[in-house]
Amino acid sequence: MQDADKVFLEYVVKALVDNPNDVVIDRTVDEMGVLISLTVNPSDMGKLIGRQGNTAKALRTLLRVIGMKNNARVNLKINEPEGSTRPAPSQGSSMKTVDQAMEDLKGI
Repeated sequence: MQDADKVFLEYVVKALVDNPNDVVIDRTVDEMGVLISLTVNPSDMGKLIGRQGNTAKALRTLLRVIGMKNNARVNLKINEPEGSTRPAPSQGSSMKTVDQAMEDLKGI
């Protein structure tokens, strides 16, 4: 019988993406637990991650529940497509560097 976590993830991800034939799931087990590496078509990354990462967080949570049921620690790694870059935070962002935060505290 195949592993329940891998079967579950494959079913859900293929239902979410536009290119289900491009879904590749690699499952490895070591002393740390189970690591599932997921690769999808670059055009499907947004659907897989979801707004603010909510879809990816939900998938990870459900995989952990399946792992607990089977007494295993399950982690999901979503492989970034080659050549992808994460957008830099915009200047108007509310995120501050540690130095900026320290300067703000000094002014109090």
